[in-house]
Amino acid sequence: METNKASVKKIALNYGLILALSSIVLSVIVYVMGMHMEQPWWQSVLSFLIMTTVIVYGLKAFKKEGDGFLTLGDAIKTGLAISLVAGIVGSIFTYLFVTVIEPDFVVQMLEVTREKMITDNPQMTEEQLEVAMNMTEKFMSPMMMTAFGLIASLFFGFIISLIAGLIMKQNRPETY
Repeated sequence: METNKASVKKIALNYGLILALSSIVLSVIVYVMGMHMEQPWWQSVLSFLIMTTVIVYGLKAFKKEGDGFLTLGDAIKTGLAISLVAGIVGSIFTYLFVTVIEPDFVVQMLEVTREKMITDNPQMTEEQLEVAMNMTEKFMSPMMMTAFGLIASLFFGFIISLIAGLIMKQNRPETY
């Protein structure tokens, strides 16, 4: 009896690109609306829902190609591969956005952050504010932003894949 083994690579490329493009479209919508400095809460919620949906559909495709079988290990591997592709493409977009499309983005975000720190912590001294802003500036460099984007994609991809894999798993019966 011949068994079909689904291709993680093919599914990761297809669904990873779908996830990346969906996320980029959402970011562009927020940018066009002029809300990119505020980073609205609904953007995070939609991003998470999109990621969950795309990974689950990717796992369903993997399961279908694998004759209806999906191990937890395959679910995690496939979900992480989808997240990796999306994270790489998304990180490239983020880098291009903050260096080419909106080169003042980091400076503007730092100013918004400074104002928020002053508003939220009026007792903060100028020296404390400068120390906090220096740390913030290090984490808001284009390279750090792209690295954190990739790490976040893999982290959430792992969590989603783990939960979806536990729900969707169907191991092949042992043959003796």
